[in-house]
Amino acid sequence: MLHSATHKTPIGDLSIIVEEHILLAAGFKSLENLIDRLSPIDANKEMKHIGKIPVISELISDYFDGDLNAFNPIKVRQPGAKFSQEVWKAMRKIPAGKTLSYAELAKRAGSADAIRAAGTACGNNLIAPIIPCHRIIKSGGALGNYGYGIKVKEWLLTHEGAF
Repeated sequence: MLHSATHKTPIGDLSIIVEEHILLAAGFKSLENLIDRLSPIDANKEMKHIGKIPVISELISDYFDGDLNAFNPIKVRQPGAKFSQEVWKAMRKIPAGKTLSYAELAKRAGSADAIRAAGTACGNNLIAPIIPCHRIIKSGGALGNYGYGIKVKEWLLTHEGAF
């Protein structure tokens, strides 16, 4: 059985979906948006909406209260090709307050020439901001796109002290 919860944050509601102690989806759009993007296997499981998810909800609150490393112990799982999985692993290694270019991200994920594929993996990330795609910027220093809007990306980076 899956569980979902919605957290109030300074930048809007953060919806999450969890199976046992593994985070399957998180984002600043509706719960329905996240469900639509789950793997078909997970999307067909029964889901119960609850107020808080043990441990994960506390860690999310801790992050927004200023513990910028609070997301680190959260276990995650999302569907995606092998290179996307490598991109997401590389993103989780970027410390709070730091940013990487799409080119550097592709290199760290194992394929320096796959810059567009790294960008696609960022766009397909189903577990934001826990998998911190907001920390990926353009090579020239411009913020680039963010699925939840540039204001949310700016807030997260400012919160983390990136600028």
